[in-house]
Amino acid sequence: TPKVMKESKNKIKVEFDRTPLKERMKAKFLNLYFFQQVAWYIFRLVLLIGISYIVLYPFFTKIAGSFMSPEDFVDVTVRLIPKHFTLDIYKAVLTELKYAEAFRNTFIISMLCGVLQTFVCCLIAYGLAKFRFRGNKLIFTAILVFMMIPGQLSLIGFYNLCTKLKLVNSYIPLIVPAVAAPGTVFFLRQYILSVMPPALVEAARIDGASELYSFHRIALPIMSPGIATMAIMAFIGNWNNYLLPMIILNKNEKFTLPVMMATLKASTDIQRNQGAIYLAVAISVIPILIVFCFCSKYIISSISAGSVKE
Repeated sequence: TPKVMKESKNKIKVEFDRTPLKERMKAKFLNLYFFQQVAWYIFRLVLLIGISYIVLYPFFTKIAGSFMSPEDFVDVTVRLIPKHFTLDIYKAVLTELKYAEAFRNTFIISMLCGVLQTFVCCLIAYGLAKFRFRGNKLIFTAILVFMMIPGQLSLIGFYNLCTKLKLVNSYIPLIVPAVAAPGTVFFLRQYILSVMPPALVEAARIDGASELYSFHRIALPIMSPGIATMAIMAFIGNWNNYLLPMIILNKNEKFTLPVMMATLKASTDIQRNQGAIYLAVAISVIPILIVFCFCSKYIISSISAGSVKE
């Protein structure tokens, strides 16, 4: 209860009786709300630990398998900790298997596909979103139709075309078709319509700016979250691409990482190559994890764009 103590004419001092510490601790911790918060915190912690275990366990098994000897792979008692610790697999992967060449080939293809696909699809999406011309809706409908057609249906015809053009064992059939991605055009068009008001482009046109100037100086900065998202998706998709490189590439020095790992798995000496497969898979995932960790904020911002209307 407060006690009013008058000190002077213009000042009034008020004192409160403090509740004992023991009673305050009881009121803070021994209540239903506190137990609900603790239970919810424990549930979230257990859930996150379980999800992390499910996601990271395969990666840990690949790392542990890269240090195992061939005898450990046939020993049913060996789980994660190898009995015969060895680094021979690392030497074999870096020297005999030419892993560095496959890594370089995959990185070059993925980077070129990501950059070219994103830029070209940005131009197409900007044109479909900001220009009104005859056939606009027809082109957009055709893009939606091509999105529904599986790419595997055209593999035989595409391989025959590459054979006639003498493009087998070349990276051109892997890069050029990836530039035209209907899914990327569709996503970027919808993204432009949701985040870019028409008044910006119209104001630039009134000021005398060309269309390419408006695209590079106005549209691209606004579209940067969506562009980063599609670039990441294109990089990951081409990094993990297996079917088309397997058909087009026949020389070992041209192999990408998925094709090289498939040749290891198809080898008759599975016991010897099992550790190399584990190591190759583990290392191939690292660039994808790095790209996602540094660029995940762009993915989140692009997904949330347009969710709030002003």
